[in-house]
Amino acid sequence: MDIAKELSASLQRGFIDRDYQTTDRFKPKLLINNTASNHYVLNTLLEELDQCTSFLFSVAFVTESGLATLKSHLADLDRKGIKGRILTSTFLSFNHPKIFKELLKITNVEVRLSNKKGFHSKGYIFTHDTHQTLIVGSSNLTAQALKVNYEWNIKLTSHSNGELIHHFNEQFEVVWNEAEVLTETWIHNYEKQYVPIEYRKDAKQVAEFPEVYTPNPVEDAIHIEPNKMQVSALHQIESVREAGHQKGLVVSATGTGKTYLSAFDVRSFAPKRMLFIVHREQILQKAKQDYMKILGGVEEEFGFLSGSRRDLHARYVFATIQTLSREETLRQLDPKSFDYILIDEVHKAGAHSYQRVIDHFEPQFLLGMTATPERTDDFNIFELFDYNIAYEIRLQEALEEDMLCPFHYFGVTELEYDEGVIDEATAFSKLVAEERVDHILQKIDYYGHSGEKLRGLMFCSRKDEAHQLSQAFNERGLKTVALTGDTSQEERLRQVERLENGLLDYILTVDIFNEGIDIPSVNQVVMLRQTQSSIIFIQQLGRGLRKHDSKEFVTIIDFIGNYKNNYLIPMALSDDRSQNKDNIRRSLKDTNYITGVSTVNFEMIAKNRIFQAISNSKLTDLKVLREAYIALKNRIGHIPSMHDFTLHNSIDPLVIVQKYNTYHQFLLKLKEVDPLWGAYEEQVMTMLSLEILNGKRVHEIVLAEMLLQKGDVSIEEYQQQLNAEGISWNDQTFRSVMRVFTLEFFNQSGKTKYGKKPLIERQGNLLGWNEKIQNSLRENSSFRNAVGDLLATARQHSVRYNQQQALTLHKKYTRKDVCRLLNWDNDESSTIYGYKTKHGTCPIFVTYHKSEKVESSVAYGDELINQETMHWFTRSNRSLASDEVKKILEASENGTDIHIFVKKDDDEGGDFYYLGRALPDTNSVQESLMKDKNHRDIPVVQMDMKLENSVEQKLYRYLVES
Repeated sequence: MDIAKELSASLQRGFIDRDYQTTDRFKPKLLINNTASNHYVLNTLLEELDQCTSFLFSVAFVTESGLATLKSHLADLDRKGIKGRILTSTFLSFNHPKIFKELLKITNVEVRLSNKKGFHSKGYIFTHDTHQTLIVGSSNLTAQALKVNYEWNIKLTSHSNGELIHHFNEQFEVVWNEAEVLTETWIHNYEKQYVPIEYRKDAKQVAEFPEVYTPNPVEDAIHIEPNKMQVSALHQIESVREAGHQKGLVVSATGTGKTYLSAFDVRSFAPKRMLFIVHREQILQKAKQDYMKILGGVEEEFGFLSGSRRDLHARYVFATIQTLSREETLRQLDPKSFDYILIDEVHKAGAHSYQRVIDHFEPQFLLGMTATPERTDDFNIFELFDYNIAYEIRLQEALEEDMLCPFHYFGVTELEYDEGVIDEATAFSKLVAEERVDHILQKIDYYGHSGEKLRGLMFCSRKDEAHQLSQAFNERGLKTVALTGDTSQEERLRQVERLENGLLDYILTVDIFNEGIDIPSVNQVVMLRQTQSSIIFIQQLGRGLRKHDSKEFVTIIDFIGNYKNNYLIPMALSDDRSQNKDNIRRSLKDTNYITGVSTVNFEMIAKNRIFQAISNSKLTDLKVLREAYIALKNRIGHIPSMHDFTLHNSIDPLVIVQKYNTYHQFLLKLKEVDPLWGAYEEQVMTMLSLEILNGKRVHEIVLAEMLLQKGDVSIEEYQQQLNAEGISWNDQTFRSVMRVFTLEFFNQSGKTKYGKKPLIERQGNLLGWNEKIQNSLRENSSFRNAVGDLLATARQHSVRYNQQQALTLHKKYTRKDVCRLLNWDNDESSTIYGYKTKHGTCPIFVTYHKSEKVESSVAYGDELINQETMHWFTRSNRSLASDEVKKILEASENGTDIHIFVKKDDDEGGDFYYLGRALPDTNSVQESLMKDKNHRDIPVVQMDMKLENSVEQKLYRYLVES
């Protein structure tokens, strides 16, 4: 079907008959911001931008945050030589002078200012090789309009000769030709006359302040009320006490107001005396001020225990752990001196100083507060608090609740020298070379910051790098200082104050500001080092997440070199702890997990470096799995079940069984248990783990669940249960399920691995476990519990798949999966050389980017021409007269279902993305010649496969881009 016919079909569906069958690619769409499905106007805008050959924007209003959502994509287009034009205005004085300065930085975009009275258009036109796309409606180029507000926009696709698109283009050109070119002189003149509109946002509240008070709260504590998060947290902390517990742990993201929350709880508890413990002296004064605002009372009730201060008899004592933990201090304090004790940053409580203090005191209630309870020092914070997690709110939830400052994260390309890209082994001279300084300055200027005055933190990899770069930046006109672990506390505080007062542009540091420092006005965080851990990454990102009236968002600029730990970046941003490479790739392809106006963006080269790091990573090393296992065990207080891992967003159990065959074997490897059952039971668990746990077909799970519960079931009962759950059923599927459980489906090595004998036997109309399994289930509770745990986990996995169909679009499958799910009698994966026609089906497997080692006779030129068409080659030495080719060409007449499966490259292992059903375009079929390994000409047939469904945009780009 040519472009004109596809467009005609899409209009038929969009405007005449919604049941008309056509692809999704060109159909008219209503674009709205839907947080429930994570679909935003911004998604479509970026998809079109990434594919276009040029673009036109006509938007009345532009904000810094709105422009930030596009910056990395515009940088990628600039590298490809693609340009665009933006037409905007000064209507209502909405556009701040700074946004025009930001627009001027984007060298591949020309900007003009319309003088039309009441200019209020909101339209986006994208030119592609074969068509043009128009998005028009209510969304200006603001982050709120593109991601949050309730907006209506229509997306239409047109042939370049279409009348409607012609009118839009013509009107754009008319206004463009009358408009004024954006220049520095124009901006200078606009600044002089600019007066902000009356309804511009008032000063924003700092996150610690409850919603009801302002940055300058009244002194009367009676009127101060907790915000939404704090109300929920206070209720849960009280519930912990009502249950008779004397300890509670609060896990709350940096910047969400833990200090105020604790003060509200102290006010509710009304202790006779309270002790607040911190690890740094500079935190004390602010903590005391915050408590006085909430609790009221007189100054004399609030005292310090730090340095030379010894206010031991104050009602509310604020102490540093260094002073408090001294033996002479503790001797002066009765163990029951305080009935309420709080420990800030309690993840440090594994230190001996904290242990001495905790062992000494006997409070009625102990509250711990931290943003990062998962530690790498083996200390179990959860155990310290008797596993009573009173309240937990992580980064994603805090952003959803608008408790933190929004952020725009940019994964940018690190400098590349002739010798290669900067990595862990790069020489110091390269880290501070003039070329790298220029590169850093170019990137931080391009991506910018919110607000008038830059206040930045820059994290370096080593001390000498921080000092040398600071000197180089100062020589270029910036005002910076380097602070390291060698810098005194007094000097650190002095420089932080200078940064806050606008006397510094940047503080360059090496890890000392990961936590325990509060600079709410920071509006840019720059990462010039590899990501060593997800915890440190989030701590450093969090330095800019406190709200402040001088900024609307914080810019995070992460320089991504060839670091082996690059894969930790998408893991940290998405809070994915599954250790599943496919999940991590997905969070790199699709960043819609970030809610609100915040965005995650990667320049294309930087993104490809992370993809490579994911492929090269050893996520299943025993060390990595053991750490994740211990973290979960610490949290819940017992050996986790497989289902615990899914419930607590931890390791994907599939990762464990793919390496160790069963969870039982993993526990044995960790020496967590002695053998719980015999060799045959282990073979049964291996079969269930490797074949059923993935949840790709729920039918086996349902049958195994019924047998576990009842012992045996009739075929009718089984069918009724499937019907009751709305699961599709037919005789072929039942036959396939039974061949899996009888092991007839598997090859000889599979049968041997799984114990040779059928797991489920059929006697007439009755199905049941074989006698040995029945005895084990009856006599060995550990085995029975393990089977139940596995099936519960498989159920959880099954929700990822559409159980009304054999295969779910865009999910991943192995060749063996496909044989099973298409109801083939046997696993023929070892003999599917690219494709095979059997049982009325023909799965086709394509490795998109072939290895250079692949022989020329199998290095076919398969490629996606667009999101609905794959140009595909048969095996070599095949002609139009070959039977297997005829079966494919006559698939429609013969009722054969062709299924297309694609993987990006061999680094992805044996799993392929399912792109759906397809049929050959008979007009495209041709026989041609290719070279074999001896450079002789051999025949091959090539054709266009028309996909029934469009490949989703992010997956399409991932597959086609090298």
